[in-house]
Amino acid sequence: MSTGANRIRESDDDHVSADVEALDYDYTNFYFGSGDDPFALLEPFAAWWDQVHPRGYYQYELPIHSAPSTRVDVEDTKTHEMRRGLINFASYNYLGLSYRPEVKQAIKDAVDIYGGGSSGSPILSGTTALHRQLATELAEFKGKEAAMIFPTGYSANVGVISGLMRSGDLIVADQFAHASIVDGMILSKAKSRFFRHNRPEDLDRKLRGFEGKKLVIVEGVYSMDGDISVLPEIMEVARKHHARVMIDEAHSTFVFGESGRGVAEHHGLDDEVDIHIGTFSKSLGGQGGFVAGTSNLINYLRGFSRSRFFSCALAPTVVAGILQALRIATAEPELRTRLWENVAYMQERLRDAGVDIGDSESQVIPIMVRNDAKMFAIGEELFRAGIFINPVTYPAVGKHKSRFRMSISASHSREELDQGAQIIIDVLKRNGIV
Repeated sequence: MSTGANRIRESDDDHVSADVEALDYDYTNFYFGSGDDPFALLEPFAAWWDQVHPRGYYQYELPIHSAPSTRVDVEDTKTHEMRRGLINFASYNYLGLSYRPEVKQAIKDAVDIYGGGSSGSPILSGTTALHRQLATELAEFKGKEAAMIFPTGYSANVGVISGLMRSGDLIVADQFAHASIVDGMILSKAKSRFFRHNRPEDLDRKLRGFEGKKLVIVEGVYSMDGDISVLPEIMEVARKHHARVMIDEAHSTFVFGESGRGVAEHHGLDDEVDIHIGTFSKSLGGQGGFVAGTSNLINYLRGFSRSRFFSCALAPTVVAGILQALRIATAEPELRTRLWENVAYMQERLRDAGVDIGDSESQVIPIMVRNDAKMFAIGEELFRAGIFINPVTYPAVGKHKSRFRMSISASHSREELDQGAQIIIDVLKRNGIV
């Protein structure tokens, strides 16, 4: 890496060649370094960052100055301007619940009773009556014996996988599984394998011949492509090999299925899947994660999910908002109907214009660019034109599979969808993508 860092420094006087060369690098180039000092990579990383940040990377972590509604006010850290009323295709707020008056009022009421934070881990002083109520109502919603709450969706995956599986066991996950699943697999010290995305025949090969505890992990909706798990075929292979199945429904709980339970319900396999993982930060617009299943599973994980055991519990104010959002999502199925109408409309508008949206079957719609060199320039053009949407490049996706990830909400108006689609189409045309 030192050679590359030197090349970046040497080309400081030639801005064009420096930009091209610097943008050829990414975070993976700074993962390993030589020498005995852990700080040895900091200087070459800083040299790289100083060049790429103003030329595209500034588009990450832009401060939002409003609720994650269908339009947002975003601070432009490059020009130091406030860009107001951008059409928001970046937030996960699929049902538009985070800013509902009832949700905000529940949060305000909880502040008067509980104050700011929980001030303790769940097993000691961090559990309130609100936490218990949320776990109870969530289990009822999911149709399971019990549920357990985690501080984040990330910690839910890490805690459940590493809490259940051990060295000598086997975990096989879809190759597009979320980083939190991968990290849970690593922490478990179990033997880890990955099967090709949505290819049950490859899963069969990866499970074949292994004697011992086996866990298969899939997602409901895959967050970068918007397609859904081929769960019936996955379940058939898992049963054949006597493997347990876990599904991460982060992007599909409260959205898919007749009652909104997720892709497992959508496929009629709600009772067949052994472990149900979900988040509150997507459709419910809050924060945190959960696991739902049998009472025996949940009680066991209470003692072995270290990411929950040793973390501060979710703030009661957050829990109050989630609880109210859960009740609204349950009582208003028309929110899901409206979401799916918006999804169908946007997908049709984009496909009719020749925009490549991959195989999306959900409210997550990839705007495929497949040109890493152009991604940040196009992203800046979209931003200036009034769209808030996130560029996704390697290593989050494969080389030359760059895209923008669009999130559709039930709250988007038809006017916002039309205006947003047209801006995206026009920008992609000007850049030779469409």
